[in-house]
Amino acid sequence: MHKFTGFCIFSLLLFWLVLGPVSLGVAQTPVTPTYAEKLGWKKGDRVLILHVDDAGMSYDSNVGTIKAMEEGVANSVSVMMPCPWVPGFVRYLKQHPQVDAGLHLTLTSEWRDYRWGPLTGRQAAPGLTDLEGALWPSVGEVVKNASPDEVEAEIRAQLERARRMGFQPTHLDSHMGTLFAHPGFTERYIRVGIQERIPVMLPAGHNTLLIREMEDDAKARLVREGKYQEGMKIPTQAGGSEIQQLGQTVWDAGLPVLDDLHNTSYGWKLPANVPPTDENLRQLKVKNYVAGIKSLKPGVTMMIMHCTDPTEVFPHISDSGLTRKGDLLAMLDPAVKKALQEERIILTTWRELKERRDKAGTPTGTKSKK
Repeated sequence: MHKFTGFCIFSLLLFWLVLGPVSLGVAQTPVTPTYAEKLGWKKGDRVLILHVDDAGMSYDSNVGTIKAMEEGVANSVSVMMPCPWVPGFVRYLKQHPQVDAGLHLTLTSEWRDYRWGPLTGRQAAPGLTDLEGALWPSVGEVVKNASPDEVEAEIRAQLERARRMGFQPTHLDSHMGTLFAHPGFTERYIRVGIQERIPVMLPAGHNTLLIREMEDDAKARLVREGKYQEGMKIPTQAGGSEIQQLGQTVWDAGLPVLDDLHNTSYGWKLPANVPPTDENLRQLKVKNYVAGIKSLKPGVTMMIMHCTDPTEVFPHISDSGLTRKGDLLAMLDPAVKKALQEERIILTTWRELKERRDKAGTPTGTKSKK
């Protein structure tokens, strides 16, 4: 059993947003060399995973995800195993075994009329369920009610279902960041990954884009509360030794680690006076994705999106159909592909990261974790 301590960067972000102001221990000191270099890329290389979340959530999500990967530039995906449309997507994966597909470990059920419960069942995991028998709608409610033991059991149940269906995931990540909202949850998430030899999504390098996102979120919160003054310093704490130590633990266990995470696309909204036409959505998302690509720093970065091709049913599931459709339109747009080429971005997958980590071997002076 592998032990580790410390809050991960998502824990601090979520505690800031859900439980109120805290000290943000973010990684502002660079990790040298980058994890990209440790994995065999050259110094200065910018390596990117274009990752689609939420496959299996709905029919529309499956169609959008497949289009984004087959017709667009997206190259990785993760699946929400408790959701109703998982069988359809897993069938697709069996027909396309080269697809880089992981588990979007799911501990929340956030929509009002379209919901799902834990695979462990309510009796086995009462702390994971609300009065409807579904997973809690919010991250804060999971933190308040669920135990790390229940969380680990659900992670393992979702992995077991995938394997039982003939789907071996290339990686693990977290729906709505719930597994990063409590240190006990984070520990179990990484423990399972290490024990099962499956890479876990963990940005523990320079985290340049992630820090910027945290600062923007903190500023927006202060503005909403009427506490922001122009030019004031956003309250973040320099350092980040905890997240870097956690990344080192994962690396020493034989798994790859990310240098940074780009997770801002869900917040890109059209102004209120701009009609949500396909063309307006496409222009908004393309502009922001191209800017994000140009802002990438050396290292391995994962860029998260939600690509859906919404039918007339999707508005009854979620009010997020427009931003999800915009993500899909951007992944299909030649301008995004052109930006990747002009910026000389190297695309990779979680499968390749694991293969490169295996080839890198055990660091000198470190005992094998296998």
